[in-house]
Amino acid sequence: EVQLVESGGGLVQPGGSLRLSCTASGFTFGDYDMTWVRQAPGKGAEWVSAIDSGGKNTFYADSVKGRFTISRDNAKNTLYLQMNSLKFEDTAVYYCETKYGGATITGQGTQVSVSS
Repeated sequence: EVQLVESGGGLVQPGGSLRLSCTASGFTFGDYDMTWVRQAPGKGAEWVSAIDSGGKNTFYADSVKGRFTISRDNAKNTLYLQMNSLKFEDTAVYYCETKYGGATITGQGTQVSVSS
């Protein structure tokens, strides 16, 4: 079974940091590009960041550029999102995704809440 499991979310103060992880199973992780998306309360999904299968090329939404860093460890089948200088508007459920067999596979998400 193809599966993605996110972890690492939590409650953090503005300016703080969190590192999200996404552990993959059921497919050859190192062959696939990966994406982070988020959904804030009452809003649609927002694309956050992407990384190619080899980890050499990374892409960011303007809203997180310079604050978030995407990376991956293909030996550990794990995708990461380092989030620094967090803002109130970063509050959302964060999901990792990949396209597999013509379908988009999404994890269950992890909640990130930025509050003072």
